[in-house]
Amino acid sequence: MAEANLSQITELKGKTLSELTTKYEELFPGQKNPSNNRVFLWRKIAYRLQELESSGISVETQSRIKELVQKYDPVNNLLLRPNNIKSLTSNVSKLKDRRLPIPGSIIVKNYKGKKIEVKVLENGFEYNNNIYKSLSNVACAITGQHWNGYMFFRM
Repeated sequence: MAEANLSQITELKGKTLSELTTKYEELFPGQKNPSNNRVFLWRKIAYRLQELESSGISVETQSRIKELVQKYDPVNNLLLRPNNIKSLTSNVSKLKDRRLPIPGSIIVKNYKGKKIEVKVLENGFEYNNNIYKSLSNVACAITGQHWNGYMFFRM
């Protein structure tokens, strides 16, 4: 990194939020300030300054990244996330909630100093070698109280 750019980035660290906002709007024309967090803005500006110095990521690299994300991203890949799944209790298909990761994923949460790991199954969830029908049932088993499963696991 060039000395001038390094000193410019270091100088930004002492700036106020309003000064950083002004610099952000200068470097990202037409974009609104995404945050009121001074450290976040400083990092975004520092990255942008470095990106401008090195001419950024090439068009070929950007297209390759998009291609790889489309092909291998299991969370957002629609081919790996079917809309309909068969219920264990009936032959009627029901919609799978789009907030859930694909089957086989592990949901991790720290609760009262304990690491909780819940495996997402095709038709339910596995926690402590027990199968649960819903995330709410898992949350209830963990806390002993009724919880909305999505809120408990922050999904």
